[in-house]
Amino acid sequence: MRLNLTDRDHEMLQGTHGPAVRMAMTILTRMAEVAGARELLDITGAHIDSTVYIGDAGLEYAERLASLGAKVSVPTTLNVSGLDEHHWKEWAVPSTWAKQAHRQMLAYQSMGTIPTWTCAPYQTEMRPVFGQQIAWGESNAIVFANSVIGARTERYPDMFDVCCAITGRAPAIGLHLTENRAGTLLLELSGVSENLQMSDDFFPVLGHFLGKISLERIPVIDGMKIVPNDDQLKSLGAAAASSGAVALFHMVGVTPEAPTLNEAFQGRTPQETILVTMDILRKARAELTHADGTRLDMVVLGSPHFSLAEFKRLSSLVKGRKKHERVKFLVTSSRAMTQLAGEAGFLEPILSFGAQLTVDTCILTTPMLPENIRFLMTNSAKFAYYTPGLLNKQIGFGSLSDCVDSAVKGEIIRDETLWKI
Repeated sequence: MRLNLTDRDHEMLQGTHGPAVRMAMTILTRMAEVAGARELLDITGAHIDSTVYIGDAGLEYAERLASLGAKVSVPTTLNVSGLDEHHWKEWAVPSTWAKQAHRQMLAYQSMGTIPTWTCAPYQTEMRPVFGQQIAWGESNAIVFANSVIGARTERYPDMFDVCCAITGRAPAIGLHLTENRAGTLLLELSGVSENLQMSDDFFPVLGHFLGKISLERIPVIDGMKIVPNDDQLKSLGAAAASSGAVALFHMVGVTPEAPTLNEAFQGRTPQETILVTMDILRKARAELTHADGTRLDMVVLGSPHFSLAEFKRLSSLVKGRKKHERVKFLVTSSRAMTQLAGEAGFLEPILSFGAQLTVDTCILTTPMLPENIRFLMTNSAKFAYYTPGLLNKQIGFGSLSDCVDSAVKGEIIRDETLWKI
């Protein structure tokens, strides 16, 4: 299939707009051809995931673009970096790693990007709007933009996202196109109480199951008794994009392209219908969880990055309490959300509790943990899913309240009440 290019596309390929644009456009057109695109489309925003330092190749790529004078042509936010510039010395981050990660940060900043350094750009003023064509990297951001906002992006990989940002173009394929955004798999909730649906640990568990069962299909969730907030939908999408490859889900009566079941499927018949029962959800939860009573070394929150609302809730849960002296308690977020939390008075109780804050990075992407930390706990299904493989640590999963209670006691404890019904 031939890729049809505009006159401006050809100009970019020929180097009329400089060597960096030529390099980016060469990569973009080749990838578009591989994907079977017939044409490119204009984007009005981007989010670059390749800011994360994972080795010399990514750093060399970023610095090569920067040396060629690369500049983004659309408003472009930056994903987490490999380094918290302010707090990395408090952890086990090697100085060589810090130096390389900082060089990669500088390279991307030189391109005229917005240094948000967050995996949750939808929490910033750069949040896209319904129908907006964007090129986003970072799996949780992609699924949130597509599903909760109704913006349009494919699941862009590292080092390709910046090519779209520089050229302002993307392949006209996949979820950029209306006809490809219809649901294909129906998940009907059955016997799930309203109280459980209101709890913050329900959505990560549902998302974990959603990803495993959906794979690359577009799931439609029906049977919700409540209207979830952004943080609940964030945790659902992040889990589904981790255990599977979900880049778009619909929730009937909640997400913007699913006011009705029929509209979620664009009038088509579901390829498959699955009844989601409490037994299924309890099994999914067990896959993320250690048994009660396990020794706890550290609680990790903020995967994806903590929002202002999450800071507020944590502040109320820890006020007047102290964590166990052996347990580390880490909250990760963006510099913007952390500043707002401080201005709102939410940080003081959290710090008094004994927590530590890390900004601009992610514990999954920076070597910050010392060897003596072995048993972790989190309220994030995404973090729980990746931790054994990426960090070689044992993990327990629970609600935010469970995490606080466990940090106080020094061992993993969970309230099972709602999950037994």
